[in-house]
Amino acid sequence: MKNATRPNILFIMSDDHAAHAMSCYSGRINHTPNIDRIAEEGIRFDNCFCTNSICAPSRATILTGKYNHLNGVRTLYEGFDGRQDHVAKMLQTGGYQTGMIGKWHLGQGGIYDPTGFDYWNVLIGNWGQGEYHQPTFSEMGEDRVYDGYVTDVITDLSIDWLNRRNADQPFFLMCHHKAPHRPWEPSAKYATLYDDVMIPEPDTFHDDYVNRATAAAEATMRVDHDLTLIDLKEETPEHLTPEQAKSWKYQRYIKDYLRCVASIDENIGRLLDYLDDTGIADNTIVIYTSDQGFFLGDHGWYDKRFMYEESLRMPFIVRYPQEIKPGQVTETMSLNVDFAPTFLDFAGLPIPSNMQGYSLRPVLNGEHPPDWRTGMYYRYWMHRIDHNVYSHYGLRTYRYKLIYYYADGLGLPGTLDETNQPEWELFDLEHDPAELNNVYANPDYAEVVKTLKDELHRLQAEVMDERYELDVN
Repeated sequence: MKNATRPNILFIMSDDHAAHAMSCYSGRINHTPNIDRIAEEGIRFDNCFCTNSICAPSRATILTGKYNHLNGVRTLYEGFDGRQDHVAKMLQTGGYQTGMIGKWHLGQGGIYDPTGFDYWNVLIGNWGQGEYHQPTFSEMGEDRVYDGYVTDVITDLSIDWLNRRNADQPFFLMCHHKAPHRPWEPSAKYATLYDDVMIPEPDTFHDDYVNRATAAAEATMRVDHDLTLIDLKEETPEHLTPEQAKSWKYQRYIKDYLRCVASIDENIGRLLDYLDDTGIADNTIVIYTSDQGFFLGDHGWYDKRFMYEESLRMPFIVRYPQEIKPGQVTETMSLNVDFAPTFLDFAGLPIPSNMQGYSLRPVLNGEHPPDWRTGMYYRYWMHRIDHNVYSHYGLRTYRYKLIYYYADGLGLPGTLDETNQPEWELFDLEHDPAELNNVYANPDYAEVVKTLKDELHRLQAEVMDERYELDVN
C-alpha cells in the first residue's frame, strides 16, 4: 500500500564493490555488518545486473533509466550531457530536495556538471576518480580540498547536507563513494586489517581460459601479470616462484580492496545511525549498490567489463520499514535501468514512457509479476582500450548466457581502431556456474543457440540498439 507521506530516498553507491565481498551475499572473504543490516531489515536482490559493466555508463543509466546508446555515455570517454532529462530533475521538479555528493565521474564543467540537484559537491581530478587522501571536490563549481580520507569526507558532507535540508520536504540524496576503486588505498584506521590472515583464493583463480573465446585469454587484467607497483605498494619478492608470486600479489591486492570496503561499511553505519537518531528512518528508503561488479581474483582477474557473472552482477539491497518486509531475498531479475523508474514510483511521480526500465516496487513488496523479464541485454563498447577487453553484447536468461564478441570499436571515443575476429560464447549456468565451458559449438545446444539468438535480437530491437553480427544465423 502506498503511503500518504512521500518517502525520503537515500541512494548509497560505491565503485567496483562486488557482491561477493559482502557478507550478506554469503561472501566468504570479509564481514560487512552495517551493509548486512540493510539487507536484514529489507530485501536483497540476488539477480541484479548492470547493462554495461563500466563506471560512467552505469551511472548514466542509473540517472536516466535508459541504455547507453540512448543516454550518450557508451564509454568512459563520453561525458554525460546534463541538458537531457533524468531522474534527479524529475524529483526536483516534483518537490524533492536533491543532493549529489561524492563520485560523479560523468565529466566536469559546462554541460557535464551535475544538473537537477539543489546541492552538489563532487570529486574532481584523477580523471574524475578523485583521490583517497586529501581529496579535491567541486562544490557547485568551486574547487576545494578537504582534509581526511575520502570515504569519511563523503559521509561527513552527506550528513551535513541532511542537517541543513528543509525538513518539510522529502529528500533524494545520492551518496556516491569512490572506494573501493583501484588503486585501493585504505584509511589509516584499517591499514593493518587482515595482516594476520590469508584471504582464500577463488576457485577459478588459476583459470587457463581454455575452451573460451579469444577475448578471455587476451584481456590484460591478470593478477599475476598486470597489477602495477602502484597497486601493490611494494615490489614483488624476487625469490618467489611464479605461482607463489601470483598468490602474493593476490593477497596484496585483495586485502587493500577489503580494507577500503571496511571504511565504506563503517560509514554506512554512520548514515543509518543518523537516520535513527533523527527519527526519519521509518520514512526513508535506503539503497546500497555498486555501479557494477568486479573480479576479485575470479578467473585470475581484477577489474570488470566482461559479461561474466562477477562483473555483471551488482549488489542491490533496499530497506524501507513502512513498506518493505524485512529479511526478504528475491531471485527476480532486475537491472540498473530499473532504478530511476523505481525512485519515481515511490515519489508518486509519473514514469516517462521513454524510460526503458521498470519500477521494482512490486518486487520490493515480495511479488514476482507474471509478465516480468526473463532475460536481459548487455553491451560493452570500449573495444580493447584499458585492459584489452573486446567489445561485446549478449543475453543472460536465468539459465543461459550468450555472448557475441563483435570486436570492433566502431570509431567511438575510447575504443581501439582495430578489429578482431568475432566469436560467440554460450554458457549453461545450471551446469557451469563458473563459466568455464563454452558450449556454443556443441551440437547438443544447437536449438538453444537458435532460441537465444532470436531472443537476443528481440531484446536489441526492444531497447532500440543495433546488431553488428557477421554471422546472424
